[in-house]
Amino acid sequence: MIESYKEIFLAVCLLILPLLYKTSDVSRYYLKYTIYISYCMFVALILIPFFCLRPRNIKNLEISGRICSFASTLISLKYELRNTQYIAEDKSYIIVSNHQSMLDILGMFHLWPIMKKCNAISKNEVFYAWPLGLGAWLCGLIFIPRDNVEKSKQIMTETCEKIKKEKTKLWIFPEGKRFSDGKIHPFKKGAFHLAISSELPILPVVFNQYSFLDHKKKTFDPGTVIVTILPPISTAGKTLDDLEDVLEDTHKKMSTTFYEVNKEYRS
Repeated sequence: MIESYKEIFLAVCLLILPLLYKTSDVSRYYLKYTIYISYCMFVALILIPFFCLRPRNIKNLEISGRICSFASTLISLKYELRNTQYIAEDKSYIIVSNHQSMLDILGMFHLWPIMKKCNAISKNEVFYAWPLGLGAWLCGLIFIPRDNVEKSKQIMTETCEKIKKEKTKLWIFPEGKRFSDGKIHPFKKGAFHLAISSELPILPVVFNQYSFLDHKKKTFDPGTVIVTILPPISTAGKTLDDLEDVLEDTHKKMSTTFYEVNKEYRS
């Protein structure tokens, strides 16, 4: 009898979920995020045994990117990548991008097969979100303890030395946290301090505004994400005295692109 009730409950859910997806904005919002996260967790579970064969290898991120990028189809998103020739170069860069949502990570998944050798900075808490955290660790992702400044500086210094030696890229979100209010917020200095100290060029990446997504109203419609890679900004000959100028120049260029692409997207 209990098994029969379970079967009936499952059948009802299978009938109701598609209806809610089509008729309820709130249900569609949560279902899309559930599909996205569940898919990435499933991929992590499948890939973890293979990643254990070469742990902490950032080439694992390229594999993850190729597979996880299919999540965009499941949640009705298209990704348009512009100026990928810059990010495809076999050079070391400090990549900086605006940060609006967890969907930025999906954009990174689309770029990893092009970037090939690129690592990223994440807060320590992400590691404990298994299986995603474990998968990310096996891919070589760098986890920073935000409550330990000295330890964070040490990790970042070692990371910069490594990416210069191995000609890899390092992705950082300089705003420090996610903002979805239609503008690029002031940058923290960490990424620019690293770039100048290591004499590595800065590569700005701009995601257009996610007008199809509204966290307050709980709407998540089909849409297009335009990812624009800007020309590298050299730090050659710069000192830490130039940090504010480099930061402001980068912010200005990214903000200009952000507003131009948004205007184009809405027209």
